[in-house]
Amino acid sequence: MSERPLVESYHENTAGERHFADRITFWDETLRDGEQTPGVYFSPEEKLAVAERLSDIGVGVIDAGIPVVSEKEAASVKLLAEAGLKAKILASARTVPGDVEAVIRSGASHIAVFVAASEVHLRYKLQMTQDEVLAASLASVRRAKEAGLHVAFVTEDTVRAPLDFVERLYRATKEAGADRLVISDTVGIMTPLTFRWFLREFKRRVQPTDWSVHCHNDFGLATANTLAALEEGVNCPHVCVNGLGERAGNASLEEVALCLDALYGVPTGIRTEGLHELSALVEQLSGVPLAANKALVGYNAFSHEAGIHTHGILRHTLTYEPLQPGKVGGSRQLILGKHTGKAALVEKLKERGRTLPEPLLAELLREIKVRTESSGKGAHDRLLKQYRDLFSHPGLSDAEFWELVSALAPPEAA
Repeated sequence: MSERPLVESYHENTAGERHFADRITFWDETLRDGEQTPGVYFSPEEKLAVAERLSDIGVGVIDAGIPVVSEKEAASVKLLAEAGLKAKILASARTVPGDVEAVIRSGASHIAVFVAASEVHLRYKLQMTQDEVLAASLASVRRAKEAGLHVAFVTEDTVRAPLDFVERLYRATKEAGADRLVISDTVGIMTPLTFRWFLREFKRRVQPTDWSVHCHNDFGLATANTLAALEEGVNCPHVCVNGLGERAGNASLEEVALCLDALYGVPTGIRTEGLHELSALVEQLSGVPLAANKALVGYNAFSHEAGIHTHGILRHTLTYEPLQPGKVGGSRQLILGKHTGKAALVEKLKERGRTLPEPLLAELLREIKVRTESSGKGAHDRLLKQYRDLFSHPGLSDAEFWELVSALAPPEAA
């Protein structure tokens, strides 16, 4: 009689409902949408350092930025485009001639041409009609193709736009030569079930062969929605390291990659062992602290304090860990604190070849609990205040802004 498995996996029971593409290409947005996180700025050299690491772990496409934004942004894109990386370097452009020409000059091999699609964007932001948006889109796609670029056509707010217009816009740009079609949940309002319906309808109407999704995390559903899209055959997910991005961020590279790899067994081409190091690099260069409880790469992702959990982990890691920390390049920690049990102390003492008799072990455990519960929270309070002060008002302060205004246009000159 065969031995029963230690844990059951029910993912195979839904395999017939999933339709993954034969090959999945990761499109990373850390250096573009990730840099649009309030207060975040990457120098050209920092962008190159992140891009090199992304390329090394197997990311296929890297959005280097929007060259028309500034001279330094254009220089950053050019630096990455000339770095000889395995990943394809992409730059983004609005459906504006100057934007497209800036990408062509940058040396990037790929371009993402983007325009808004929902009525609220057309009426209040672009102040354009659907026909005007279509005309600008076709002109931009054709110019980029003429220049020999791989073209991705992107609409902002796709999932809040009229489907008839979405169909007309994407079918036309596809016929004009767009290589990849990108659907955006710009404000993160999709749920996996609704997104699945939308993607099926889009596929029925537009019949894409190379398509992509860009999901935001406003309701905490970016990763779930991205997985739903991949299950429907989308072959190019947009992701950001550590889930950086506008407002609540984008789908997290590490989460999407590990869900595919560890839960579904779908090949990703991502060397997951490098994710922890990449996460730490982006945390450092972005200046955005990683949440302690961030999935997979957070400081507590493989940490255990509660006695029951620690005891289980020491017997077999599968009790309280879904995968080995080394899978993402991380490490396990047994935390000594209020909830610690004797098993953790015994394991800790082994580090120096020590053992203690039961009475002393009990006394040591009591002292740890007393010390933990009586310790003040001053250091935490100071750190939290600094964090709130910094991130509640990122960028220039009011004082710095008015100082600049006064320098450029003194009040007496007004």
